Amino acid sequence: MDTDAITTLLQDVAAEVITPRFRSLDEGEVHEKNPGDLVTVADHEAEVLITEALQAAYPETVVLGEEATAADPTLLDRFAVAPHGFTVDPVDGTKNFVHGSPDHAVMAAELRDGLVVRSWIWQPQHQRAYVAELGAGAWCNGTRLSVGPVSGSPRGRTSRRTWVGRRVGDHPELTLTWASCGIDFPHLVEGDVEYLLYAGTKPWDHAPGALLVGEAGGTVGTLHGEAYDPRHESRDGMVAAVDATTYDAAQAGWASF
Repeated sequence: MDTDAITTLLQDVAAEVITPRFRSLDEGEVHEKNPGDLVTVADHEAEVLITEALQAAYPETVVLGEEATAADPTLLDRFAVAPHGFTVDPVDGTKNFVHGSPDHAVMAAELRDGLVVRSWIWQPQHQRAYVAELGAGAWCNGTRLSVGPVSGSPRGRTSRRTWVGRRVGDHPELTLTWASCGIDFPHLVEGDVEYLLYAGTKPWDHAPGALLVGEAGGTVGTLHGEAYDPRHESRDGMVAAVDATTYDAAQAGWASF
């Protein structure tokens, strides 16, 4: 499938099973996988449709869906060694979706030999399609994206509530992210924040945005200053930043927490 076809796939699935349920979920359509970790019927149905389409196009691929992995954790092991794979996050920001916030997204990423080579983020309520391709750039609705220079002291956001209010060096206090990686990473490349700190990473959450940031000219790595590995869940965390200087400062500052 070419890049546009997968963008259309995510848009069509969202239009069919996600958007009709936005602010219209019945009580029985929302469940907890773990305390505070919500999943909806839209997550399950969207993931099945996207996975079926990708596997029809690529019969040998391993599709790592968030909900499929929750049901069968060994899928992550198969994905980690697969020469070709996709991540799928059917509703990134499920809690936002459940509570009626438009800040949610449908995401996918393609990996070959452990490298993210293409990624997609579709924000159905904002009508924004973000696409990145390794070595070819990052785009939003057909417009090429490029991170801008930092003006003043870099602003950071974190997904970890206990880090909110802390300072990274002489930077302003950290504030909370938008609670959806499919919203966070696009905000970074569009200049609304200069760096993001995540306490942990999951392939379906972080692989799409990591490529988007990198292809827009930013820098992504772990909190420990190492290369980000998109094949595994990790407690090494992530720093995504608009440039290497901001990454280095944020990574070094986090080490003092």
